[in-house]
Amino acid sequence: MCASKDARVAIVMGSDSDLPTLKGCIKLLQEFNIRVDVMVCSAHRTPDKASEFAKKAEENGIDVIIAAAGKAAHLPGVLAAYTTLPVIGVPIKSSTLDGMDALLSIVQMPSGIPVATVAIDGAENAAILAVQILSVGYPSLREEMKNFKKKLAAKVEEKNQALQSKLVNGKWDV
Repeated sequence: MCASKDARVAIVMGSDSDLPTLKGCIKLLQEFNIRVDVMVCSAHRTPDKASEFAKKAEENGIDVIIAAAGKAAHLPGVLAAYTTLPVIGVPIKSSTLDGMDALLSIVQMPSGIPVATVAIDGAENAAILAVQILSVGYPSLREEMKNFKKKLAAKVEEKNQALQSKLVNGKWDV
């Protein structure tokens, strides 16, 4: 199998205003040495660009697509309609309905056109899910993910120990 540096994820956002939400996702994928392509593409304003990108994504070496959009949030579904690659949708919180509109738009896909969906503004979980999907074809990523999860557990234990240290004579010193 190929090294993880050959793995490639495309992050497509409906608007450049989604970038702050996606920065953690990009950073996390890069920490796993995954090549990340980032672009703005609207399902509504540039539908031809969206369909062309999705149709050629596999041919262009993309392994997984992460698509982020707010409000009507059709971008993940439109991309999924044109490719057989895994698509992970990230609903973006908008000022209108706090992201519930985007969440429901992404999660309610018709049979045959699945989009994996993470929490509203859950871009870092989208990165983790992408790594887990990629680990099927890139075994080195599976080991890296195991180490990543061990580090997560260690951080929780550190926080628990810090909390327990506030217990003095059977009472909490908070």
